[in-house]
Amino acid sequence: MRGTLAVLLVAGILTGAGWAQQKAVTKGMSNPNAPIDLSADAMAADQNTGMVVYTGNVIVHQGEVKLRADKMRAKLVGDNPSHLYADGRVVVDAPSGIATGDVGVYDVAPRLVTLTGNVVLTKDKNVLRGHKLVVNLVTGQATLDGGQGKTRRVQALFTPKNDNGSQNP
Repeated sequence: MRGTLAVLLVAGILTGAGWAQQKAVTKGMSNPNAPIDLSADAMAADQNTGMVVYTGNVIVHQGEVKLRADKMRAKLVGDNPSHLYADGRVVVDAPSGIATGDVGVYDVAPRLVTLTGNVVLTKDKNVLRGHKLVVNLVTGQATLDGGQGKTRRVQALFTPKNDNGSQNP
């Protein structure tokens, strides 16, 4: 869960933010043991398969980060999640900005976060668009690609700040 919430690290990385800003981005996630508050309209668990499914307006808070999705599934190995899946209007909201996509997956052991389908990263007036975002939470490296075909490309819009530190209109 905490890795899924950390996907917003990429907003700072991909928009060229400095090291100090990246450290500020992780402020709400600096303690991976911070309480995780999850609410949903319904929950179903299957002990035979080790799957727990949350449906209907799923909202997860940890620190200053909030994740919203229509549905979230957790694959458990013992009492610990091995994979987390967020489906339908996935939104990760953090002080650093907002990331959206159709599907989010967190592979816990290697700490890889993948967001696919109409991926949009926004911070202030800066916007990045693509098809697939992969974030390695161990190395801090991220990639954003445009998907298949010649017409699918990564798009970016950067709005420079003016002399007084605010962004131009």
